[in-house]
Amino acid sequence: MKLLRNYALLAVLFSFAFVACSKDDDKPSSSSHKIYFKAIASEGSDISVAVYGYDGKVTTASSLSGTTWTSPEIEVPAGAISANAAVSADGASNTSTLKLQLFVDGELREEGTSSGSVLSASVSYRF
Repeated sequence: MKLLRNYALLAVLFSFAFVACSKDDDKPSSSSHKIYFKAIASEGSDISVAVYGYDGKVTTASSLSGTTWTSPEIEVPAGAISANAAVSADGASNTSTLKLQLFVDGELREEGTSSGSVLSASVSYRF
């Protein structure tokens, strides 16, 4: 179960690299943004790992516990292309849920969900 969760997070980390790569037709944001991520798991579940950041600047928070987690607010500089995050949790049952939210400049912009006993939710947002 933990091995599956670790593989899911590894896959998300690799996706950061591909999303962070700029294409010729990408137009970077012309202003900075403040972002943060929030994860909410159903009762009895346990959030364990979060990977979050923007472009190639990624932070991993491990050894987490509980049903909620909020990242520190991050100042994303002008010119950034995308913000991404993934969170893993152990569900209490097959009906457990995990919701991951991305807030940009105080507004909810993206939301990802997962359900089951092994939970892994992700979000991605292009500026």
